[in-house]
Amino acid sequence: MFVFMLGRGFVQMADLIFNKDVNVFLIFKLLFYSFPFLLTFVIPMSVLVASLLMFGKLSHDNEIIAMRASGISIGKIVKPLFAVVFVLCLFTFILSDRIASTSHYAYRIILTQIGMDSPSAALEEGTFIKKFKNFVIFIYEIDKNKLKGIRIYQPQEGKPTRTIVAQKGELITVPEQNIIKLKLIHGTSDEPDPKDPAKLYKLNFKTYDLPLNVTAGMEQVEALGKKPKDMTVKELKDEIKRLGEAGIKATYPLACEIHNKIAMSFSSLAFFLIGVPLGITTRRSEKSISFGIGLVLLILYWTLLIGGRGLAQKGTIHPFICLQFANFVVGAIGVFLFRKLVKS
Repeated sequence: MFVFMLGRGFVQMADLIFNKDVNVFLIFKLLFYSFPFLLTFVIPMSVLVASLLMFGKLSHDNEIIAMRASGISIGKIVKPLFAVVFVLCLFTFILSDRIASTSHYAYRIILTQIGMDSPSAALEEGTFIKKFKNFVIFIYEIDKNKLKGIRIYQPQEGKPTRTIVAQKGELITVPEQNIIKLKLIHGTSDEPDPKDPAKLYKLNFKTYDLPLNVTAGMEQVEALGKKPKDMTVKELKDEIKRLGEAGIKATYPLACEIHNKIAMSFSSLAFFLIGVPLGITTRRSEKSISFGIGLVLLILYWTLLIGGRGLAQKGTIHPFICLQFANFVVGAIGVFLFRKLVKS
């Protein structure tokens, strides 16, 4: 979980706290709401690594040989663990379907709130920012709410793109109006020619207040509803039915999310099936060996899962087959190795 949180952005969150004055409480809420979603990935990987480590250690210490000499077969050793992993799969499905979906939606809401409370958090220096409606913004330097080297582009259909350039600027939040005011200092602005609005002329200014409306962004999160990742299986099925009645073919992308939840939840079983025989046959207790094998298996699994998801979203093959293919392949290899181990 710690490694995943690093990937999720501990450094970025520290930057939000110390450099962009984001409320620490909101950052902790972000971390809290990200845990359930991350757990759906962490649990299967943990099962794989734990299986490799545990059975690798038992094999290295000749405990497996001792048990088999005492009349305890590999099957008897694995049965209770298999039952535990199956229950864990059911728990992961409930976690993914009910808890992670809700927390992921809450995570997005908090990100929007951060953008309103601390507008500088929505800005990144050296990149083109397209988060504000009708504007593309490029900023060379950002120091909290103080900006330097600002270029603003406003594409206009059928007309030349309007450009505003300023040496400095400052972000000012007006929460009661749901706008962020960008106060520009010392620059030039393209303005419509009164005689010919299709043409623009340069206007020099000392200060220029540019309102950036974020109401649309708030409405998009709160009114337009959830993304597929934010929905439960029931909500996804209801959405498929609703869109189908409206004549919109959205079966494959939404069904893909349903089967993705199922595939991820039961990936622990596939990893356990392959982790046990690999752990025993390696006969090594070093953690580096187990982690190395685990890494190769995870790369194989994610490659198959991502490839299957791409095919499922295009509607090339049924989502169930595409998304479960990774589990079938890894699980089948595990069963083959396990049967070979039992016969040996």
